[in-house]
Amino acid sequence: MAVNVPDRRGRQAPSPLEGERIRPLSRWQIEDRQKELGDLYAELSGGDPRAWNQARELFLRRLAVEVQRPGFALLVAERGVLQVPGTAVVDGTTGAEDLAHRGEGVVLTGCAYGFPVPVQGPWWRGLDGYLPRDLLRLAAAGRLFAISGLLVHSRVRTQHPGRDWNLARRLQRRLLADRTAGLPGHPAVVGVTLVDRGDPATQRALRSWGWRPVRTEARDATLTAPCRALVIGP
Repeated sequence: MAVNVPDRRGRQAPSPLEGERIRPLSRWQIEDRQKELGDLYAELSGGDPRAWNQARELFLRRLAVEVQRPGFALLVAERGVLQVPGTAVVDGTTGAEDLAHRGEGVVLTGCAYGFPVPVQGPWWRGLDGYLPRDLLRLAAAGRLFAISGLLVHSRVRTQHPGRDWNLARRLQRRLLADRTAGLPGHPAVVGVTLVDRGDPATQRALRSWGWRPVRTEARDATLTAPCRALVIGP
């Protein structure tokens, strides 16, 4: 999972009362906004321009694969910015034209995406090897959702990670809520992700946003396994 890498530009965070607008993108909207999504990932990755280009290319390549998964969902966080009068606002999203008429534009500030964990077919990063039986049963019921990407600026980790209006919490909560709304009877959905064991910063960030380690790991998820499974939800 891509989480919380340095924001080297030191931008001021929006007021929690104002916040960012969160909304889903359809597959064709994702395709139209590939440049923005890639730029966001590259910016968050830090490093020099060459490193940006490499990170951007790898991210878009992975995204192109994951977007094909059944039930894939992607949310973006946007906030309005004032535009210089007379300049055009170019954006592939619904509602951008209205913003342009008011002299405003939108800036992409975050992104989260994932998909329902399949019962059959290839598992994401060998996820089944990390799950105990109770979570496998949830997957069979369509109630296990893999959050495979969560892109936010570093301030989202350092500034009030435990508050409900924290952007990372809002994004992950909305992903699970949308999945719940699409199931008959609206049963609670559990989110799951895998984090590299050699990435303690990401593990700390996720824990601060309410994620918890899987208590009973499956047979292959030993201490020598490359990843650790975390869950969020009931």
